[in-house]
This record gives sequence, structure tokens and C-alpha cells, in this order.
Amino acid sequence: MLRRFALTREAALLAALVALCLLIATRFSGFIAPANLGRVFNDSALLIILTLGQMIVIVTRCIDLSVAANLALCGMVAALLNVAFPGLPVIMIITAVVLLGSLLGAFNGILVWKVGIPPIVVTLGTLTIYRGIIFLISDGAWVNSHEMSAPFKALPRAVFLGLPVLSWCAILCVAGFALMIARTPLGRSFFAVGGNPHAAVYTGINVGRTQFMAFTIAGALAGLTGYLWVSRYAVAYVDIAGGFELDVIAACVIGGISIAGGIGSVFGAVLGALFLGVIKNALPVVDISPFWQMAISGAAIIVAVILNSRSNRPKGRLILRTAGPKT
Repeated sequence: MLRRFALTREAALLAALVALCLLIATRFSGFIAPANLGRVFNDSALLIILTLGQMIVIVTRCIDLSVAANLALCGMVAALLNVAFPGLPVIMIITAVVLLGSLLGAFNGILVWKVGIPPIVVTLGTLTIYRGIIFLISDGAWVNSHEMSAPFKALPRAVFLGLPVLSWCAILCVAGFALMIARTPLGRSFFAVGGNPHAAVYTGINVGRTQFMAFTIAGALAGLTGYLWVSRYAVAYVDIAGGFELDVIAACVIGGISIAGGIGSVFGAVLGALFLGVIKNALPVVDISPFWQMAISGAAIIVAVILNSRSNRPKGRLILRTAGPKT
């Protein structure tokens, strides 16, 4: 079992992540202290949650460019609900935005499934629509910390068993996704659809419905992340998480999720998100300009795509041999 894991892409990425942390530790030894690594994980929690949703979308041969806009719209709705109804229990606000995120994701899924529009076109359009709706409902105004109630802001920061609730949300999502993919027909159908949609039809799997479910689940996670983002940073505005969808896709690619569909793992997605999280947290520590983050992330994506294409390339069967010299 251990030998088999050592040959996987996840093992290689884990080794690269450990090597990166050790390299950073040569400049700042405190970086690998358990408390600091816990903070790095907590800072990466939002990216981990969204990466899990994007993973199942990509595995089904789709892509969701609207995930950050979905997050932003749900976050703004959560903030406005809290301002309008300060006494409303936080759990009800979370439920409302998770349902809203699910509906936004389902809208993407319906357009892909029933209308037959390519996913990249659908989500590029809804990205703009969702951002526009944020401006309409907020009138372009910010919701600042002093306007939010204390319980609304406190939940992600509350500590339980030594970890913030934000970290526990990421851990529970990881565990839930691992269980869903390993133990449920829906989880297995995601990979069946991405691996060979024609064969999946013959096994009784509805390809369109499966992709619809992937978009809906990804939307629900975006809704949850919307609340967590706004409550953690205690501010809501039109451009919340602007460009964050690129980080999410990058984490998936680095984590070994194939853009061609059918290949990927929950562990790989988490490692990809943590890899980007370590880079983001390490740059100020080692006196590297944050503007290099995009370049480093882009280089990591290119290397990951090259490795994916090489490892997934079918080897084929040798039918002709080069004749050797006659003796």
C-alpha cells in the first residue's frame, strides 16, 4: 500500500510541498512551527472548500468560471441580511446563502444540461451576471465591520479543539467529499462521466444530470464560502474575491485534476490548494514581492499540466520494430 502510494502523483506533490516548506524554513525557521502551519491551513481553508467543488465539476469534463462571483453574491446577501435583521440567527443566514449558492450553481447546470451551451461559455456569462446583481442589490456600497453583528463575525474565528471553526469547515468538507466519492453512486458517476461519457450512458448514468449535480454542489460550497469570507474579513463589496476563480482552477490543476475529465482525487485537490496557500503565505516571509505570486502560480500550473499530460498519455501498443543490423 505504501509503495503504491509512493508512485502516485499525490505523493510527488506532497513531497514537493514538504520540500517547499523546508526551503522557506531556511529563511525563516518559524514557518514550519505547528502554530504557524495551522495558520497557513486556516488561511487556505476558503480555497480548499472551493477547490473541492471545482474538482467535481472539472472531473465531469466541465468548468465553472463563476464560482468566485457566486461566492461574492452570496457573501453580499449574507451581509445585507445581517444588517437588515441583526437578530437573525447566523445558522439561518448560512442556510439561506447555501441554498442561494445551490440555485446559482443549478442555473449553470441547467444551461449546460438542457440547453447544451458549453460550460465555459455559460459560466463566463453568469460570472458577469452575478457580479452585476451584487451591484444592483448593494447599489455599489460597502458593508463594513461596524454594521455587522458580533455573532455574525465571530463564528469563523471561534476556536474548537484548538482550531478555528473556519478550519473545521474545510476539514468537514474534505471528509464529506472523500466519503461521497468513495462510497456513493453519485461520487463514482462523476468520474464515470468524465472518463467516458458514452460508456457511462450504457451503464445507466445520465451524463447531463450528473454534470448538473456537480454544478449544484459546487454552488452550495460557494454559498457557504461566501458567508465565511465576508464574516472572516468583516467587509462586503462588489469585487469580493475578484479573480479568485483562477486560484481555484490553479489549485485543481496543480492537484492533478485533469482538465480532460475523469482523473483526480480529493487528496490531490487539497494538496493543490495548500501548495498555493503556502506560496501566498511564504512570499512576505522571504522578502519576495507579492506580485511574483501570479508568476509562480502560473509556472506551477504549466509544470502541472505537462506532468498530467505525460502521465495520462496512452502508451499504445508497439506493432513495428526497428530492424536491427543483420549479422
